[in-house]
Amino acid sequence: MADNIDKKVIAILGGTGKEGKGLAYQWSKAGHKVIIGSRSLEKAQAAAEEINQKLASVVESRVTGMENSFAADECSVAVLTVPFGAHIPMLECLKGLLDGKILIDVTVPLVPPKVTRVQLPAAGSAALEARAVLGESLQIASAFQNISYENLWNDKDTECEVLVTGTSKETRTIVIELVKDAGLVGWDAGPLENSVVAEGLTSILIGLNKQYGIDGSGIRITGINR
Repeated sequence: MADNIDKKVIAILGGTGKEGKGLAYQWSKAGHKVIIGSRSLEKAQAAAEEINQKLASVVESRVTGMENSFAADECSVAVLTVPFGAHIPMLECLKGLLDGKILIDVTVPLVPPKVTRVQLPAAGSAALEARAVLGESLQIASAFQNISYENLWNDKDTECEVLVTGTSKETRTIVIELVKDAGLVGWDAGPLENSVVAEGLTSILIGLNKQYGIDGSGIRITGINR
């Protein structure tokens, strides 16, 4: 995104974990205002401070920490990065708070201890579960399931790419721009129903990481003239 008019206020809800902090770091570098949300204000502020310390040598610090409800109220784009076990409880807390906004659901339906086995929920995927809880009118996208923390919490180029599914073409286009601002390549992978593919791939990538002793396997789309 080239100019300030396109910058977003992004709330990463449940963002004190690795994935949330990695996304916050990348988007802050791109000039977006980022809010880390958590049930605990203290945890949100501690995570924001950790990110700001890392940002200090790169850009002026922009990340703040708030409780989830306040972060959701302040943002134009909400990003959900919670473990699958907390997915529905968090969605229930967000009802009515995201009207007129975009939700990017990064949740992967991993069920420990068998995290290398695909175990999709009854709704079909975590993203479809989000739509069922929050309602058909909310603009929801699913993205970033196949990008590891190690590929976000650093300044190195990565070959890993991002599949973006969503409830509308407009929503997917906005999220693909945010993928680009995170230093990655994003692809329009169609309607939200297709989120089952990216979510299921995560268990396969975790299995590959374990087999080959690595921590950042991902996917790359081939055959398209770039």
